[in-house]
Amino acid sequence: MEEILQALPYFLLILVRISSFFIVAPLFSQRGVPTQFKLGIAAFLSFLALSALPIEETLALDGYYIMIVIKEFGIGIALGFTAALVLYTVQIAGAFIDFQMGFAMASVMDPQTGSQVPIIGRFKYILALLFLLTVNGHHLMLDGVMQSLQMIPVESLSFDIKFEDVAKFISDLFVKMFMVALQISLPIVGALFLVDVALGILAKTVPQLNIFAVGFPVKILVGFVLLMFSMPFFFYLLQMLFGELVESMAELTRLIGGA
Repeated sequence: MEEILQALPYFLLILVRISSFFIVAPLFSQRGVPTQFKLGIAAFLSFLALSALPIEETLALDGYYIMIVIKEFGIGIALGFTAALVLYTVQIAGAFIDFQMGFAMASVMDPQTGSQVPIIGRFKYILALLFLLTVNGHHLMLDGVMQSLQMIPVESLSFDIKFEDVAKFISDLFVKMFMVALQISLPIVGALFLVDVALGILAKTVPQLNIFAVGFPVKILVGFVLLMFSMPFFFYLLQMLFGELVESMAELTRLIGGA
């Protein structure tokens, strides 16, 4: 009984980190995933992680412990946000394609965030989530959280962190993900730009032709055809993107842990 009471504060801290990670992490944060399932998985993973952690001292449930809980919540949110930021690159690429296809005025409701998102962006994001499950990317994300428990101990409030390095890491990640979004959307956006040029030449050559009535269906048709033929390239870039997701979580853990 004494060992259980000694391990309980550690278990709660691990549970806070994993549960907060599930709040914003891709796939786990989906509203379609039942809350009971998330809590059950978080509790089960916390129990597994607890069995591998050395318990050296008893943690008192006082004000110091509350500060540690806040720290664990922040670390979980930071790791989940990093993973989500990498995967939201797909939605940004879809927004570029939507704008060029003429779908910028139409959007759908994202059930996760409750905001309006581009149609093609949402479609590509769902494909990315399915591909993430196919290659066991959710296992890699959970492994990243487990590794953070080794590099950033749950019982310590003080950790060596350089905020300027974390800020530089986040800004570099933003730039890198924007470049990846351009790489994903560039073939289709470039081809649709050439379609715009051809339609402009056609409008000058045949002024009687209602270019607005013809242009929109043509661009939509060409866009869907290009989406179909660019799928292999899209999934190839997704593999690189998932590798970047794991590396970004590991880098953030290293920066926070001071390793």
